[in-house]
Amino acid sequence: MADLQDELDPAAEVGELPQLFEAVPERYTPVSDPDAEPLERARAILAAHPVADGYSGLPWALRHLPWFDLELGESAVDTDVPRLREGHVGALMWSLHLPEGLDGDRAVGATLEQLDLVKTVVRNHPEGLRLACTAGQITDARNCGRAAVLLGPAGAAALGDSLGILRSLHALGLRALTLSGVSWASAVGLTRFGEEVVREMNRLGVLADLSGASDATIRRALAVSKAPLLFTRSAARALRPHPANLPDDLLAEVGAANGLCMVPLTAEQTGPTVRDVADHLDRVREIAGAGCVGLSGTYDAGTAHPQELGDASCYPHLVAELLRRGWEEADLALLTWGNVQRVLRESDFTARAAQQRREPSTARIAELDG
Repeated sequence: MADLQDELDPAAEVGELPQLFEAVPERYTPVSDPDAEPLERARAILAAHPVADGYSGLPWALRHLPWFDLELGESAVDTDVPRLREGHVGALMWSLHLPEGLDGDRAVGATLEQLDLVKTVVRNHPEGLRLACTAGQITDARNCGRAAVLLGPAGAAALGDSLGILRSLHALGLRALTLSGVSWASAVGLTRFGEEVVREMNRLGVLADLSGASDATIRRALAVSKAPLLFTRSAARALRPHPANLPDDLLAEVGAANGLCMVPLTAEQTGPTVRDVADHLDRVREIAGAGCVGLSGTYDAGTAHPQELGDASCYPHLVAELLRRGWEEADLALLTWGNVQRVLRESDFTARAAQQRREPSTARIAELDG
């Protein structure tokens, strides 16, 4: 049984992280002409600080196409290489989420199939896409003119209640796991096994995604996790009462814990116009802080998108709207690129520290939860 008391010392592990991983230099140098039109300025900013998109449903969408070429362009989906370049998308997380109803061995097997599909797609599009796991690899891909693809988030059901499967998925490249929809991460919060899953994720460097999780699960994960928490598809509940959106008090807690709330570009969660999305970004920045807000296109996930934000090429329109609202370039650089880089680096730093102090967990759900 795992040594449940072998936890990291918060002071030793993450106390200095904000100083070690500054998202932008103290003296930020503007990259656009302040006298230019907002859309022109937006494109200049994105050329220097491209979008790191927190959620793409492309893998599941591609499963239903008999043939596709993402480098040439693919009208059947919202995302392809030409549109990624037009939208200045430098990195994106490809969701491994599965349709509802799959659990147990079926969920594990389907997730492995999704992983295999993503790797095949990236391998077949080498001029536009490149697999990445770390902040450094993302930057390398961007410098080579490719969009970096990160694997995840996957659904918690993919673990099959086994920490060994979690380690196997991590070895295959998994970078984020959504903690919801399972017995150990439910409406009542994390069980003892759920807490052990979070500790093992910290040790591996797998980010915990809490979008769609219950408030009780979020609060317990904030208390247990030594690495920043990720919300891949969460906006402000005060502006739109969607269950995946966060209330102001939780947004404040996420900001205090240096987590990252990635606002989705969906009509259901944020509203029907680009101005509605900007309202949510304003709210999250105001409450959680400029260092804790990011973007999730949520393209190819079966959801409707706001006007002017219909596909992956449309990010300049959103950045232009934020410029009209007075956002500073330094905050926009954090929103699009810097905050994701910071979270990935802090997660890797926490994992390296944890691996020095904690062996792989062999805990079983029956032992911890009965």
